[in-house]
Amino acid sequence: MSKKQLNVRVDATTAEIARTRAEQEGISMNQYIEKLVQQDMGETGRAFVEAAAQFMKEYEAVFLAEFGGDREATGQRR
Repeated sequence: MSKKQLNVRVDATTAEIARTRAEQEGISMNQYIEKLVQQDMGETGRAFVEAAAQFMKEYEAVFLAEFGGDREATGQRR
């Protein structure tokens, strides 16, 4: 996978905390930032799935009324 360079500006305290955390984890600053972004993406994905599940739970009756509830005919099971 190719890498892209990002230039970001943060305040001195944030930069020092990031350097310290990367050192504590034994990884480079680049690896630390990449790890944080990947974790954020994972959390966002989980939040989306949870929200979608909640939406379907709340509106299941509306979908069934509109599109029918014959799941056996479509091969779907509960």
